[in-house]
Amino acid sequence: MYARSSTFRARPDSVDAGVAFMRDEVMPAVLAMPGCSGMSMMADRRSGRCIATTAWDAMEPMRASAGQIAPMRERGAVILGAVAYEAGPTGFGLARGEPFIEEWEIAVLHRAHRSHEGACVRATWMWMNPATVDRAIDTYRMVTSPAMEDLEGFCSASLFVDRVLGRAVSSVTYDTHEAMNQSREAAEGIRVDYARDARTEVLDVAEFDLVLAHLRVSETA
Repeated sequence: MYARSSTFRARPDSVDAGVAFMRDEVMPAVLAMPGCSGMSMMADRRSGRCIATTAWDAMEPMRASAGQIAPMRERGAVILGAVAYEAGPTGFGLARGEPFIEEWEIAVLHRAHRSHEGACVRATWMWMNPATVDRAIDTYRMVTSPAMEDLEGFCSASLFVDRVLGRAVSSVTYDTHEAMNQSREAAEGIRVDYARDARTEVLDVAEFDLVLAHLRVSETA
């Protein structure tokens, strides 16, 4: 399974309009494309940081969809009022207000249950030596994900990786903001342990509302 993420730096007052466009126009079109396994979107309404993700059964249909999706992404950027996405702790960014596009392998996905309205996500971006990606995946699957599941309000956890660049992102979904807030200290401890055991470097941690959740990705853990 694979995924493509598009990160926008939107105007905070345009986030809701952008979410509506993604939900009402982009998502139905994308879900109708061959090989598409779903779409999700998370948004930080305070900073305007929004990330839309599509999931795919294989690399080939994901790459084949690029030409069809590009105009919708550009329209989404206009509606979101996207401004230049500046390089932050991750070291990545684009000029001209364009979204930052990444392609991933979905290495781990575990759900305790489906998300509901009001769910939220804590995402952690990491770097690892490309030669140790398999070790990092195994550690996440066997140690980190089970530890996260013990936290109150846990909904699901996923790990996406880019084996070539050594980039990875962990996304942990909680039922409510209250649950996510209460988990913060324990989650930090789990994150520190994972970084040590998997030999990864944490680049950035951010929290979002889960505004679209329509992934039909099968569990891998």
